[in-house]
Amino acid sequence: MRKLFLSAFMLLGLAFAAQAQDGGRNALGLRLGDNDGFGGEISYQRLLGDNNRLELDLGWRNSNNYDAFKLAALYQWVWNIEGGFNWYAGVGGGLGTWSYDYDGPGSNDFDDDGTFIFVAGDIGIEYNFDIPLQLSLDFRPELYFNDDYRGDNFGPDIALGIRFKF
Repeated sequence: MRKLFLSAFMLLGLAFAAQAQDGGRNALGLRLGDNDGFGGEISYQRLLGDNNRLELDLGWRNSNNYDAFKLAALYQWVWNIEGGFNWYAGVGGGLGTWSYDYDGPGSNDFDDDGTFIFVAGDIGIEYNFDIPLQLSLDFRPELYFNDDYRGDNFGPDIALGIRFKF
């Protein structure tokens, strides 16, 4: 009886594992790029339908003189190329905060901080492996609305995404 119960439990677990490898509705991982110092972002994707999804990214920067974070939300459309390859495009925006603290020699100290909002576009390509792993490469131009954050108010971002699908 114990062997039968153990066999049934293992079979049930195998069925759930096979379903998980089909690809889940969620993906969580990292988006690694370089947009004015926001080199790393925690990235979450949620499928909303067969060919659209929501992506949320939390980026941060911590250096000697400059600290910042930003939260981006994008609505994306996804089109299959072939097999596990997809390309996608999207629009969205976000907000963030930054602080600059420079302690120079003598009386050359400078402190400043603020918040910003931005709009963004997104276009990229991704590959979904047979295992619950997704790799992506995308381009995200961002337009900022705060004169103190960036002098030119534009930030292009190219990033590699590595996500676990569940």
